[in-house]
Amino acid sequence: MPTERTLSTAEHRRTIVVSSAIATFARHGFRGTRIADVAQHAGISPAYVSKLFSSKERLFVAALDLCYTRIVEALERGARQAEDPSPTGLLLGMGGAYARLIEDRDLMMLQVHAQASTDRPAVAEAVRRGIGRVTDYVIARSGAGATDIQYFMAFGQLCHLLTSVDAFSVDEKWADVLTDSLRHSKAAHRARLAAEQETA
Repeated sequence: MPTERTLSTAEHRRTIVVSSAIATFARHGFRGTRIADVAQHAGISPAYVSKLFSSKERLFVAALDLCYTRIVEALERGARQAEDPSPTGLLLGMGGAYARLIEDRDLMMLQVHAQASTDRPAVAEAVRRGIGRVTDYVIARSGAGATDIQYFMAFGQLCHLLTSVDAFSVDEKWADVLTDSLRHSKAAHRARLAAEQETA
């Protein structure tokens, strides 16, 4: 019979594996990632990862589920910290928290790769489930109407697109128009790059 310590260790390792899966799948996508790649990132044997997850698809879905959990947690933080408790103020607070969350590109890129892999029914269902969780939370917490919720979700997808193609570093009219007034402003982007270069 498993002891509490054994269960605790197994759950801890599972958390490490799923977090490593987010980072690894984010970089190489579903098709380009092997179980061995995730295991190497996690510092755990491929056999142990395969024991936890019977297939790469199951591991990918677990990574997606954790991704959406982290998104909802970020939205909760944003809503708590919002100074304006109106629906508009709460949406702005949540949007700001999400913008900060995807400055680490892993969660964003995992979603991009997932959307490109929805030909797999289990992945498509995980994406729908995740979007549903996020949308349900935003509806319940903000109290905003359908049009404002649609705008909030669409704006998030625009941020994804512009961040994934690094539009904030492009000095062209189209990039200026699409990035104008976004939280991921060009000034913030350049400041972050300068800080990274100083610490390199």
